[in-house]
Amino acid sequence: IPSNGSLWSPPRSYIYQKRWVKLDTDYLRYFDSEKDIYSKRLIPVSSISRVSSVGDQKFEVVTNNRNFVFRAENDADRNAWIWTLQQIAEEQKSKAPARTLMSLATNSAAELADKSGFLELRGFKHKLFVVVAGDKVFLYKNAEDCRLGIGITYIEMNVGNVKEVDRRGFDLTTPYRIFSFSADSEQEKEEWVEAMQQSIAEALSNSEVAERIWAVESNCFCADCGSPKPDWASINLCVVICKRCAGEHRGLGPGITKVRSLKMDRKVWTEELIELFQQFGNITANQFWAANVPPSEAISPTSGSQERRRFLIAKYREGKYRRYHPLFGNQEELDRALCASVTTSDLAETQALLFCGASVTCDTGDPQCPTPLALAERSGQRLQMEFLLHNKTSGWFVGCHGVGQSSGRLLSALLCCAEFSRRWCTLQDGVLSYYENDRNTVPNGEIRVEEIVCLVNNPLHAHGIESTFEVYTEADRLYLFGLENPDSAQEWLKSIAKSFVHPRAEELLALDFERLGRLHYKGGLTLERAQEGWFALVGSMLHICSEDGRRQEPLQLRKLQELCDEVWGNTQPPAELRPAGRTLYIQGERKLDFLGWVHAIQKAASSSGDTLSEQQLTELDVPLLVDRCIDYITQCGMGLTSEGIYRKSGQNSKTTSLLEVLQRDARCVRLKEGEHQVDDVANTLKRFFRDLGDGLFTRRWAPDWLWATALEDEEAKVGEYRQLLAALPPVNRATLKALINHLFRVQCFSGENQMNTHNLAIVFGPTLFQTDGKDYKAGRVVEDLISHYVEIFNVNDQEMKKQQDEITAIMKMREASSSGTQQAGDFICTVYLEEKKTETEQHVKIPATMTAEELTFEILDRRKIVVKEKDYWSCFEVNEREEAERPLHYLEKVL
Repeated sequence: IPSNGSLWSPPRSYIYQKRWVKLDTDYLRYFDSEKDIYSKRLIPVSSISRVSSVGDQKFEVVTNNRNFVFRAENDADRNAWIWTLQQIAEEQKSKAPARTLMSLATNSAAELADKSGFLELRGFKHKLFVVVAGDKVFLYKNAEDCRLGIGITYIEMNVGNVKEVDRRGFDLTTPYRIFSFSADSEQEKEEWVEAMQQSIAEALSNSEVAERIWAVESNCFCADCGSPKPDWASINLCVVICKRCAGEHRGLGPGITKVRSLKMDRKVWTEELIELFQQFGNITANQFWAANVPPSEAISPTSGSQERRRFLIAKYREGKYRRYHPLFGNQEELDRALCASVTTSDLAETQALLFCGASVTCDTGDPQCPTPLALAERSGQRLQMEFLLHNKTSGWFVGCHGVGQSSGRLLSALLCCAEFSRRWCTLQDGVLSYYENDRNTVPNGEIRVEEIVCLVNNPLHAHGIESTFEVYTEADRLYLFGLENPDSAQEWLKSIAKSFVHPRAEELLALDFERLGRLHYKGGLTLERAQEGWFALVGSMLHICSEDGRRQEPLQLRKLQELCDEVWGNTQPPAELRPAGRTLYIQGERKLDFLGWVHAIQKAASSSGDTLSEQQLTELDVPLLVDRCIDYITQCGMGLTSEGIYRKSGQNSKTTSLLEVLQRDARCVRLKEGEHQVDDVANTLKRFFRDLGDGLFTRRWAPDWLWATALEDEEAKVGEYRQLLAALPPVNRATLKALINHLFRVQCFSGENQMNTHNLAIVFGPTLFQTDGKDYKAGRVVEDLISHYVEIFNVNDQEMKKQQDEITAIMKMREASSSGTQQAGDFICTVYLEEKKTETEQHVKIPATMTAEELTFEILDRRKIVVKEKDYWSCFEVNEREEAERPLHYLEKVL
């Protein structure tokens, strides 16, 4: 029965002070004023043993260890407070198990917390005793007050934010106040910051799953120690456990218990798993696991870490307290009974059989359903399937001390793990285990293959050892393994990959991948939801296999039109890939492996060498650097008509700088008139070709091109050039065509730029053949290519007409702007009205600031189309091959 109002606080030297007092179901708190959020003192209601009148307007609150005297404004108010406090105190006594942290008046109260100890707090003369517990932070004057349960205030962490200030200081910021703490050391500060960040995460977590599982009474208390409101679970043992027991469960390893949060691990909680916990529950689980626990060995909510660890090892690893199945020890009968049990709804029987030694992968003798899982699926037993799926890597208690029976080692070798200490490793029954040596039976650690999300094959000697590979898990952990033998490393890598990759994506295993894993993505016509897919990175190719097993067309990452990535908080928004014709959004759930993917894709999408095939490319296989330079020269105001274009040299320093940024990532470079000079861009293009590894014509074929100039018959020479063109690698061939097409346009404006075909050949001959200019044949080849551009490159009439139209449009724009000032950064684009036909074509000069709305109205005005009230016009961006299009938002800039 919550209540609040003004009271005179407990006397200090017999002087009463007026305070605002609040009473709710957990605490009696008083504040300086009604507006304050954080109290001066709080008293747990559960510690109140008696409330009584002690004179005019006064009443006494008696707790287990201390008495508090309050004075009301009048006797009526005093009586109302007494009655309310008595009601709540009686209510709390009737709910004995539901005690708050503050009310645990025992020496181990601080031990129940996630973190506790002394901190300096600005505004207080002495250090305070601070406790981080669940989703709250409690402040006490000292450790004795903490033991008694009498605190200063508590901070709800769902509104908190932690920020490191200096070497020992950090701030806990809320909308109402900043708490500036200082620890004794830097390490201590980091521990406090981590504990408070975990508390914030818990406060912001979702309780929906927890509430549904707590609806079963036995799930409201920890299956191991009995603590109330446990918000963790072992999903293979089907037990709900508290946070402290969950920490000890993790120490047993994922081969025995798979720990997940009810509130934070939302992805794992499928409808089937929730139903399994509702039907199974702690009571059924403990009828098996805790059937014979001596009272002297049982643990309680106040038990220490060592007691818990000892109890849980005995309970789950050794099976000391379990109820043995009558068939225990008879493997054949256990397996046969398991096959029969999974076809029924008897989950308790399946549990007893499985955890007494039955094999989850045993042979059923039925070729149609070779495993118990297949039998359960055919019988429609969804919960049996869920239980088996979460225990498919378990090998339980065959032999003594819980050492599982193995199905044989796929591989075994001495590996260097973590900080490259030698470990004996095995991969068996879906578990990658590493041991101190090959004689040990208890592993130092285990990695369950179904928890692996990514494998990385590192370059040789990446970590000071011949061959290394990385394993990323769902817990956002990274394991580094290495061997001195590259062949052995590849064998391990392929075996691990085969064990964790879904059968529907097993075709990816045939690839010589650098990175392999699962991610969520959206693309094509399924942008409303992300689906899980398997990704393999091989060089600059990204291979994708969807969740339904369909292999998608690989992405050539060097041809990406755009790559955007962002990482926010604890969830990773998508990296956006825009290859020609489609957009792909890749979503990460774990920061560690997602960042690895982003960096790997960025590296693969970059230029990796000095040859043409190693450059970032356009959809037509032209290096992006070349495309950027040609486009700028073609479309900027004075580009094609600039006198002496390509003959005049730009500034050497600007050329060097521009070439460096374009080679680093041409995708991010936007050449703008006013910022970049035409001669600097032209010089950059020439230097790129002069420094190109293997040259544009390649060392293999360059002599043949030079030899062809000696042919006197023009038709025979053109035929030879065409054969040599076909012999070039695809990227070289596409690049040569793009360059000669550009030079063909340049010579069309020779009247203004003074660069006819012969002059261009003099400049580009030595550049493309990388000679000193003394061999006239290099220039002759370029001159022939420009002169016979249509015949050699097989340019059809439609393509030629398009180029002529563009040249005509440029000339008109040039004439129109000769009398005025041309706006910098304008581009000339072809726009079609409703359908692509010659009569609907418009050549438009588009400034960098033009929006889709402005472009639409300009086209409509040109065609004298009146927009009616219910007419809706949209502007679409269409890729060069007309394979894909996207609507532009009316406020989106066209360029």
